Parts: sequence; structure tokens; C-alpha cells
Amino acid sequence: MAVKKIGGQSLVFESRPCVASWAAVVGPMEGEGPLKSEYDMIMKDSLFDQDSWEKAEQKMMQYSIELALKKADRLPWEMDYLLGGDLLNQIITANFTARVFGAPFLGLYGACSTLAEGMILAGILIDGGYGDSVGAASCSHHDTAERQLRFPTEMGVQRSQTAQWTVTGSGAYLIRSGETGVRMTHATVGKVVDYGVKNASDMGSAMAPAALDTIRAHLEDTGRNAADYDYIITGDLGRRGFDSLKTLMAEEDLPANNLTDCGLHVYGGNQDTHSGASGCGCSAIVMGPRFFKEMRRWPRKKLLFAGTGALLSPLTSFQGESIPGIAHAIAFEWTEGENSK
Repeated sequence: MAVKKIGGQSLVFESRPCVASWAAVVGPMEGEGPLKSEYDMIMKDSLFDQDSWEKAEQKMMQYSIELALKKADRLPWEMDYLLGGDLLNQIITANFTARVFGAPFLGLYGACSTLAEGMILAGILIDGGYGDSVGAASCSHHDTAERQLRFPTEMGVQRSQTAQWTVTGSGAYLIRSGETGVRMTHATVGKVVDYGVKNASDMGSAMAPAALDTIRAHLEDTGRNAADYDYIITGDLGRRGFDSLKTLMAEEDLPANNLTDCGLHVYGGNQDTHSGASGCGCSAIVMGPRFFKEMRRWPRKKLLFAGTGALLSPLTSFQGESIPGIAHAIAFEWTEGENSK
């Protein structure tokens, strides 16, 4: 009998796995944004002393994991598992990074929802007694993503105002058992939702219905109200998708006054990113530096993080396919005791 599943899509973490540490390594543009003082490392340029953007992305992910381990006073071989993913074909950034650490590895692809997917799976592994320490990381690089998914930056293609800027950044999180601080209490695994959006320069609108579907499922499964959370945080809807989600929530009489989006926190108003931030690195460099730190500093006790992803590829876009969306949600609570690092 599935005793830890509630409702149709949600899970209860009885042991409440803890986010023991986190680290974020970002590019120079992200290092000029409003969270610049919260990042662990800011690259001086997009190449990070490498000879290709792809190698720079791998180094960025490696450094974020190393820093998260260092903060928790843990060594790489003390990770029971490493979970990770990115935007590139065959998740090469995560694969090559896992080669460095030598930990048992599960490669993930959930587009920009990859961090949420990884953290849910980390919670399942720990709550199920299959490990005590699990690393979860995700990463993106603006220039590698543009080269693969859109147009090489050298072409100078004009971007639509609905387009988001892919984050150059990596965030790593060490999830552990038996500690206090930011604890994972529930998770809701999302369904693929497709409203027929085909504009690859408006991924926020494609993801917003999936965010609504998962948030609604989470509240129904857990018996909670939106007002039970200090923040409901979506992954990277950007301005366009965020406005769409607020409209959809209003149509269902769901309050949205505590709603925010990671894609709105990365860049400042003077940075020309059009609709905000996106990418596997978006929520990864925001959740810890922005929201988990706030849980520690101020009386913020409950967060719901709904990581969103647009499940498109150049192959399906060129064939005229629509863009399916996905969102996975995790409920976090603060417990008193030793602070997370």
C-alpha cells in the first residue's frame, strides 16, 4: 500500500529531508543583477577560462557542487547519489560533471523544471531510507542554449519582447537526513499540460497552465490553501508567463498575492532581458540565495516551489509542434535549530 502518497499526485516526506547547503555560480550578467551579493562565485566572462561555452558550463556546474559540499563539510564520495541535468543534448553538462565526482549518478531532463525534479527524487531517496546525502544540481548557459535551441549569438538575431534570457548559472543543493533548517515536507509530481502554444519565443505562456495544474493539484491533495504559504514560487515563467498564471489563478478563485517567479529575480530593470530569466539555472540560482536565505533571516516559515519547464526541442519546433509544459512542486518549512549553510 502506498502509505506516503496522498491524493492523485502528491507525496508526504515523513522524515522531512533537509536542504543542508546550497551554492550558486553565475555568469557576469547575472552577477550584475539584484542577487549579486548572494552568489558564491561570479564568472569574469562567459568562457570561465575554457575554450568553449560548453566546457565553461561544465566547469560552472562542477564548481557549484564542490562549493555546496564544502559548505556542508562533506566530501564528494560522501554523496550517496548525485542527481543533475541541463538543457544540452544528452544532458552532456551533467554527464561530464558526474564523471568528475564519481558518485552514483542519475541524469535528469525536465527542461527548466529539472531542479525541482531532482530535489523531489532526492527527497524520495532519503525518505525511503536509500541514502542519507544526495546532491541535486542543474545548470544552463545562455550561449550554449542559444546555439543549440535558437540562433548562434554571433548572428545578432532580434529577439521578441516575449522572449526570456537563458540564465548562465548553476545551482547545487545538498539534501540530507536528520538535520534542521529548510525541510522538505511534501511534493507534487506534475503532469504534462499542453494548451497548444507554438511560439518558442513565448515559453512562459506555454508553462503557465502546467504551473496552475500542479499548484491546484498540490492544494487539493494536501488540503491546504494558497494562503498557507508565505510564498508560492514558480520556476521561470518570466513576466509574460507570470501574468498569464495570475489570470488563470483568478479564474479559479485562487489568491495570487503571495505568488512570485524566479525569472523575475535574476536581472535588474536596466538589463535588457525582455520578459525576464529562464533556463535550468534560473530557479537553481534563485531558490537558495533568495528564498532559503530569507527563511533563515526572517520569519518565513512555509514556501511552495513549483519548478516549471517547457518541453520543446528544435526538432519538434521545426515540425510545427506545440510546446508541452510541466511543473513539479515542493513544500518547504523552516524548523528551528542549527541554520542551514
